Amino acid sequence: MIRLGEKQTLTIVKKVEFGVYLAESMESATEQKVLLPGRQIPPERTVGDEIEVFIYKDSKDRLIATTNMPKLTLHQVGVLTVAQVGKIGAFLDWGLEKDLLLPYREQTAKVEEGQAVLAAVYIDKSSRLCATMNVYEYLDLNSPYHKDDRVEGTVYEISREFGAFVAVDNRYCALIPKKELYGEIRIGDWIKARVTDVKEDGKLDLSVREKAYLQMGTDAGKVMEAIESFDGALPFTDKASPEVIRREMQMSKNEFKRAVGRLLKEGKIKITEKAIIKI
Repeated sequence: MIRLGEKQTLTIVKKVEFGVYLAESMESATEQKVLLPGRQIPPERTVGDEIEVFIYKDSKDRLIATTNMPKLTLHQVGVLTVAQVGKIGAFLDWGLEKDLLLPYREQTAKVEEGQAVLAAVYIDKSSRLCATMNVYEYLDLNSPYHKDDRVEGTVYEISREFGAFVAVDNRYCALIPKKELYGEIRIGDWIKARVTDVKEDGKLDLSVREKAYLQMGTDAGKVMEAIESFDGALPFTDKASPEVIRREMQMSKNEFKRAVGRLLKEGKIKITEKAIIKI
């Protein structure tokens, strides 16, 4: 069977003026054949020889073979560059003459020409190869990572309910839970994180922050910077609501309290009823 979107080794079963026809074998030539255009034929190849090709569709939606290999094949995940943006979506450069369509409905964020996009290749309802930024189902669950390992990856989706979904190494399935989301994290960002848990199914939980005892010094520095930005008097204390602290400091209330406690212990601040003041 000739498989769309995959690399295959096929046999030359017929030569014509404009190329050769390929099939799985000489015996199956009457069942299904695909054209390899003349300019794609390697030198000194004849009927009966095998050739490794990639199968896709031409501009008229006909199966066609090429000896050029794309950057991604069916169900693979990787980074592709936006060649242009059109009426039906964006077109990605994947190494073939015909760019790969990324429909608007498959975009998790607006893309622009020249932008690098994490995408997967799939077959749409019309049996055409397309790209999607919804890469979740194409990611691998068998990562080599363990708790407290440092990892890097691309943010491909952000959910208000769950957090930020990350493709570690652009390959493995991971999540920064909502409670661990701090700062400006956006779709397409390449982030560095720490593995906080490996689920039974292999999915990774991540944090962009260090363990509490390591993070405390960094947080204390951020609190002091914030105090100084308010001319030495931060207009709220560690009794403020978690929402205010997260919005203003990009840390949890407990993390803020630990940082403030450290500054107090070091004699760098004092706390009044409504403010934290630099000494």
